[in-house]
Order: sequence, then C-alpha cells, then structure tokens
Amino acid sequence: MGRKRWGMAVAVLTAVALAASYLWERGTPHETDVPATPLGWRAQIALLAGDGIAGDRLGSGAQSRFSDPWGLAIDAGGTLYVADAGDNNRILYRWLDGDFHVLAGGREGFADGVGGEAAFHTPSGIALDRHGNLYVADTGNHAIRKVTPQGEVSTLAGDGVAGFADGVGRHARFDGPMGVAVDAQVRVYVADTWNDRIRVIESDGRVWTLAGGDHPGWADGQAGEARFDTPTDLAVDGNGTLWVADLRNDAVRTVTRGGRVATPLGRPDGARALWGPMTLAVTHDGVVYVAERSSGRVVQVSPAGHVVAVAGDVQRFARPSGLALAADGSLLLGDADGYRIHHLRPAASGDLADAAVVGPSMDNPLPRNEGRWPLAPQLDWHEVVGTLGEVRGTFRGESRHHLHSGFDIRGDVGQTVRAIAAAKVSSPLATWSLGGQAEGLSLDMLDYIHMKVGRDAGNRPLDPARFQLLRDGDGRLERVRVRRGTRFMPGDALGSINNQAHVHLAVGPSGYERNAVRLGFAHYADRVPPRIDDIALLDATGRRLDARRDGRLAVPRDGGGLQLVVEAWDQVDGNLPRRRLGLYALGYQILDGQGQPLPGYEQPRMTIEFNRMPPQPDAAKVAYAEDSGITVHGSARTRFRYVLTNTVRDGTLASGTLEPSLLAPGNYTLRITARDFSGNEAVAGRELAVTVF
Repeated sequence: MGRKRWGMAVAVLTAVALAASYLWERGTPHETDVPATPLGWRAQIALLAGDGIAGDRLGSGAQSRFSDPWGLAIDAGGTLYVADAGDNNRILYRWLDGDFHVLAGGREGFADGVGGEAAFHTPSGIALDRHGNLYVADTGNHAIRKVTPQGEVSTLAGDGVAGFADGVGRHARFDGPMGVAVDAQVRVYVADTWNDRIRVIESDGRVWTLAGGDHPGWADGQAGEARFDTPTDLAVDGNGTLWVADLRNDAVRTVTRGGRVATPLGRPDGARALWGPMTLAVTHDGVVYVAERSSGRVVQVSPAGHVVAVAGDVQRFARPSGLALAADGSLLLGDADGYRIHHLRPAASGDLADAAVVGPSMDNPLPRNEGRWPLAPQLDWHEVVGTLGEVRGTFRGESRHHLHSGFDIRGDVGQTVRAIAAAKVSSPLATWSLGGQAEGLSLDMLDYIHMKVGRDAGNRPLDPARFQLLRDGDGRLERVRVRRGTRFMPGDALGSINNQAHVHLAVGPSGYERNAVRLGFAHYADRVPPRIDDIALLDATGRRLDARRDGRLAVPRDGGGLQLVVEAWDQVDGNLPRRRLGLYALGYQILDGQGQPLPGYEQPRMTIEFNRMPPQPDAAKVAYAEDSGITVHGSARTRFRYVLTNTVRDGTLASGTLEPSLLAPGNYTLRITARDFSGNEAVAGRELAVTVF
C-alpha cells in the first residue's frame, strides 16, 4: 500500500497544476496570487463523504462510513486526511480517485509500525508538515504520533500514561491531547486538553510548556501566568502566532512564539460571542473560521473581530469537530456525531445556502442495550415519567419553554445510575452542570441526566480512574471530568440520582434526539390507548370558537385561518393513574356530511410526530397551545394541548392554519388520530362536528 501510494504522489506532483482542483470541482481556475478572503459569505453545503450511519466502510462519497470522523488535514495536492476515532481508530486519506483508503491503524491500542501494524486510541486533531508527514493527537494514548507519507507510524512524544511532564520523547507526558499544529520550522504545538496547557515539541523531540498552568481557568499573560480551560484545537498563522480553540472558555486565544497569551474573541465579563469553539482554521490574511460544539455552527471571524455564521445556524451540525482550509478558500468540515464530512463553499447566485442533508441518519443503529434500564434491576420494569416531545416549563413560570428531549425513568434519590450499553466517550465535554438539577454525562449516543456524575449519594467518587474530580483551592468540588476515549460497559456505575428523582435518557446529539422508547426496555408495555379530553378551534387572536348550530360548532367561512387544538394524553402499563404522558403522533382528517374524507384527507395528515427532536428553540410554542404544560416537573397535572394545524415531525417545524374559506358551506367532521408509540389510538372523543357558514 505504501509503495503504491508513494508512486501516485510522485506522479501527481508533476501534474499538480492540472489536478489541484479535481477533488472539489472541475474547471476551477488555478490562482497564482492568493486573493483576499471574502467576508460575510454563506455556505453551500455539499456532502463529501459519509451517509450519517456509524460504521467501517471505505469507498467514495456516501459509500464511506466513519465511526468518529474528527480531525481533518489537506495537503497542497488536494489529498484529504481524516482521523477516524470511535471503534475504528485509524487514519484515512482520500486520493484523487475519490475513494478513502487506510493510511495507518485500524485497531485500538498503542503500537508503532507500518499501516495496519500500528494502533491508535481515539485519534483526534491532525496536522501536516511541509514534508508531508502527519502528526496525530492520539488522545486516548496521551501521546503525539507521527505518520510518514508511506504510513509508517512512530511515537513523537508521550508514553501512553496520563500525566504532566516535560522531557524528551517518551519521557514527556500529556493528558488527553486533542489538538496539534505545525509551524514552518516543523515545530509541533499541542493542545494538551486536560492539562489545560499548550505544549511544544521541538525537532529534537524535546517537549516543553509554552503557556498555561496547573488548573483550568481564564487569564491572559505570559507563559505560566496564563490559563486555559479545555483547549481542543490549534492553528498557526503566517506570522507564527498560534491560535487556540479554548472550548470551555467560549473563547479564541492567541499565543506568541514567546508565550504571550491574549484573547482576541470572547471575554469572561462580556457578551458571549462564541458557543463552545471546538476547532478552527486560519487563512493567509488573518480570517479565522471556528466550528462550535454548543451551537453546531461554523462562523467566520474577521480581523476586526466581527462574527458571522457561515453555516449551521439554519441546519445545525451535530458536533463539528475538524476544520481544514482548502487551497481555493473553501472549508472541509468533519461532523463527528453526524458521521459525515462536508464541503463548505460560498453559495453561488441562485444556490440555496444551508440546503443539505446534515447530521446523523435516522437509520443509524441505536445502542444495544438488550432491554436494560439505567437502574437496578436492569432487566425489570421501572415506572416511566416522561417521553420525547412533552412540553416542559421553567422554574420561572414559563410553561412552554422547551420540548422534552428524552425518556424519564423514576428512581429514588441517591440510587445508582448504571450504563445500559457499551459506550466510548466521544465528547471533549462529557459532563455538565455540576450540582445542578440537569447535571449529566454523555456516553457516545446516550446522555444520562439528573444525577451526581461519578459520585454516590454522599458525593464520594465512584471510580477515580474514569471520573476526575477537580477541586478549587479551598477543596470544594468544582468539576467532574471524563476523558474522551474512556470506555464503559453495561452495568457500570455512572453516578447517583439527584433531587429530581428520575433519570433522563436522551438518544442522539442535541437537535437530533431520537425517541428512546425505540431502545426497548425489559417488561415495558403500553396497551393503554391515549385519551382525548378536548378538541377546539381557535381564531387568530387565540379565542375559542364556541357558537353552536344544531349541536354543531359554527365556523364562519370569512373568519380567517383557525388553529386546531387537541388536548390528549397517554399512560403506559404499570404507571400510577395520575401519571400523564405525552403522545407520539397526532393528525386529523376532514370528512364531508356523509362521513367521507375530502380530497387530500383520505389518510390522516399526521402533523405531529415525535420521532426526532426539532432543533429550533421555539418548537414548544409551535407544537403546543397556551395553557399547556407545567412549570415544574411533577408539581401538577400536565396538560398536553397540541396544535395539529402546525407541523412538528422529522426534525422540521412549520406553522399553519385551517382555512374555512376553502370549504363550501355545509356540515363537516374533524376526525382526530392520536397515537402512542406502541400504536394504540384514541377512540372516544376523537370527532368534532362543525358547520361552515
């Protein structure tokens, strides 16, 4: 494999002027003078590889499958390199034939060698030097690896043990490094993520610390005076300045060759400009592109500090993890949780920006929990107290604040929460909200929420090897860290239930959550049909129509569009009678005076279906009418008042109305379909007789 690829490299270098644009678009002229980077452009998103399903398949375009496509790098000839972590643990390259090939690795471990003889453990960021050597932040091995163009892997620094030590080669130690960059002198810079430092590897193998201290924080200054918090990616600009994606500080930092740290974007006491910067790329003229973990956006930052979304604000990416700048100024983006690689280029006139399939496929296999619940006994029944799509409020009195994104299982405060499936931590921020009611842990596709992560009811650590408990100067717990690459097995203890008295399971990344009922839980059954309590038509002011004619609701043809609102709820077997749950799908038909469906209504129009969460923040107010929900979970009876003339399904959102002006005067029946996930449908109270006049 190595000899064949090297031969191809020699051939292409003799014809690079002809081939350089082949990877992206034929016919793009080769520029000898690099033009200024355009500002404020919007991206046309094209799929470069991956079909949104996690896997191990080499091919071209959507024929390829990845497990965790993280770091990206592209050379002058157009060859794209990808660090594919997860279960694949390999370095790929995409040659001019469009197919992906394995350059090195393919198994989890720590071994040097050529091609498949080598082993990686959760490779993350990658970078190329001017000789074509690739440098890999081998996160799970706490090491920096070097891969030659022939696929020969060696360990540049680190010994496979997490720690902090300067030294030469394997005498140095890192802690979960995630980002690398290389300057013109082939000096390698490392984002030493869980040491919260920036390290340097000289050409002689000597490792030293450029900036950062012994505790996460936020401080500009000289070398060890500066503080970072979970730095994840690096880039070197033309002046030799190092740019840092400082993830948990929501900031982009710079470090000079002399170790002086500054913050050009993001301030601890100012307005938030970035939302979890994960990866970045810097142009020749000082424009910075940043992909954000929290928002799913890719933004452009001008030299003046203006931030403009290039992509992802309309259709968010699942977890953008790697950015690479192509020779023509376009961007390559690795979306790790979407299992895809995208090409972002300025949208041409007439193109629809953001119009692309992004995020994980709905066909992506679910975790194999084999019936397990997150509480003991794991193969026995537990009460369900919340399902996907239910309306949720806040503690400040807003009853329609958001949609419930998962599946809630009741448990006792302090009860141990256990993993339901084998998983590998992929996120660089796998825990959040220490001490808060929403404290949680992300294990690959699954989020476990409402628990004391890594601690028992008495706040004692469960497993110090997996859960790193950080304390402040006074000894108070301030954070729990779980390293990217950490593995968990079914039944492993993850934490203890906090005062919310239930475990929330979410399946899939934010904005792409799928219904966790699909996992299948032992002895879970739902044979109870949903119940419809009310059907109403509301005018444009929200006023309910209540006039009657001959026992039918009177609907004026000239009264404008109406909202169809249905109050309904469900129960599952074994639950307490007072426990009301939301429905899975709702729709409606319009029948004529003889009870026959009108054209277009032969089948119910299923406008509400909680198969996947819509990412839009106003989804709750589109799916639910006023007077829905409760302000605090469990404090009062929940009301689910669905707006069936709106659409919330397949991750999309749209508002609509019922137009009486399109109906001839006469009698009609509105027939409601209200269905739970198990397929039970409401029977009683499903029809509303109306007369249009």
